Amino acid sequence: MNSNAAIFYKRDGYDTSSNRLLGRQAAGEGFLKGWIEFSRADTLYCYATSRAEFVDFCQRIQPWMKQPRQVEWLPTSNPYSPVQPGTIYYPAPTIAQLAWQRHFTDQQAYSICGVTHTIASLSVMQSIGELLIAPMQPWDALICTSIAVKTAIQRLVDTWAEYLAQRIGSKPTIDVQLPIIPLGVDCNSFSPSNKIQIRHSVRQQLGIALDDIVILFVGRLCFYAKAHPVPMYLAIERAVQASNVRVHLIQAGWFEDQKEEAAFKESAKVFCPSVNTIFVDGRKPEVRSSIWFVADIFVSLVDNIQETFGLTPIEAMAAGLPVVVSDWDGYQESVRDEIDGFKIPTVIPPPTGIDLAFNYLSDNLNYSAYIAHTAMMAAVDVDACATALTKLITDSELRQRLGNNGRERARKLYDWQVAIAAYENLWQELAEIRTKSAISAPLTPDAPPYPLCDDPLRVFAHYPTATLNQDSVLGIGAMATPQQLNAIQQIWITNFGAEKRIAVATIDAIVTAIAQNGSLSVAQILSQFSEQNTAKLLRTLVYLLKFDILRLES
Repeated sequence: MNSNAAIFYKRDGYDTSSNRLLGRQAAGEGFLKGWIEFSRADTLYCYATSRAEFVDFCQRIQPWMKQPRQVEWLPTSNPYSPVQPGTIYYPAPTIAQLAWQRHFTDQQAYSICGVTHTIASLSVMQSIGELLIAPMQPWDALICTSIAVKTAIQRLVDTWAEYLAQRIGSKPTIDVQLPIIPLGVDCNSFSPSNKIQIRHSVRQQLGIALDDIVILFVGRLCFYAKAHPVPMYLAIERAVQASNVRVHLIQAGWFEDQKEEAAFKESAKVFCPSVNTIFVDGRKPEVRSSIWFVADIFVSLVDNIQETFGLTPIEAMAAGLPVVVSDWDGYQESVRDEIDGFKIPTVIPPPTGIDLAFNYLSDNLNYSAYIAHTAMMAAVDVDACATALTKLITDSELRQRLGNNGRERARKLYDWQVAIAAYENLWQELAEIRTKSAISAPLTPDAPPYPLCDDPLRVFAHYPTATLNQDSVLGIGAMATPQQLNAIQQIWITNFGAEKRIAVATIDAIVTAIAQNGSLSVAQILSQFSEQNTAKLLRTLVYLLKFDILRLES
């Protein structure tokens, strides 16, 4: 049974070289690297719009290819192209449109598999709601990276289904599978043989003594889209006062703008004056690969609804660092309190943000403002964080024990080798379901595959005076000379869409046949040129009428 998949490829989903490095891109790159290294597939499939994207895909995966394997391009313009691998892997939760596209073909031909990242935006929530009305099948899946995100999706879908029941009298159910597979990390890259040398070298560059304590945060430096820094600053300052140890805080990430950068740096001076705060550009590959080995403790007090999983604590665990994280979203599952680190309690008010929902929906708040206002209503227990940090700062054996536990957990549960095996097992299960399950909402004869994007010649069939039919008789028009035909073929606006029509040689043959006979009915033309695609041939005949190459006889 097939456990392979065609990887839907757009550079943005897998590229970490952008100035706006996002978590989904880091996760996408990690997945692609893991898939290339650990997939059991003999052939790798790239599902992409253009050959240029396929070439980019090949160049991107080349450094990770441990053995020669065939790589094939499956163009998205061909609705049947994913049949061979059996599954499309789409690196986002917005998979409803892919189901509509498949509706133009055999719905049991292949599966669709998406994955969650951020689900807080209106566009993503709407796309998740579309899973109830799109032709999703039991052999499709939307991978949830955590229990937290699966719970949110189920709540969203249930609420939307209740509304649809009230609106149309029937409550739909979601057919798509919602398995939980966490994101992964390359654990080997967090255990280099020269990590001691890296630690000493980078500490020297940053002016940090070898005996000093370094606390590390990695992520976008954005108070509304990642984590407000001030609770972290307050907790670290209190821990320093309690432990009387020299502490440095490294924040490895990037700022959205200069205003926020100034606010971060000013806040650090005001709220943790006893700490040496250092900012490094986390977009640089050399920083992302080395900064973990400089640190003694990792901290991430995420407090925003944009998070669903949280990759950086897993990376910290893989590097052997004890982690201090907020008890929030996917962090609740990945970090074991007092085993891998400490989970710091969080609190939000009861549902009192309906005004935010209205203003976001009505464009009075943009997405950034919407999640910023929401983040300001989430609190992390600063005292509890300070206590956890104090324990770790003052107890090297505790740091070592929790770090070792985290490293073992990361390798056992979150290494990409484990995650890719889970993906392939899922794809095989979906293939098995395809062979056994009935189609949900099968396409009825003559019904449009997607009613909201039907054949334009059917939707607007009432616009013209007449529709070409088999009894229509066609004669020669005034433009049916070699010179005029050549002119029409040479000018862009008269030759536009040539790829959607039959070949020029066949057009010449049709014109010659009609000229020899004086006129021919459409039925006669279809019979004489039966080897041609009927739809293309009919479209071509009207194209020839358009420019008076042919004429419609009365």
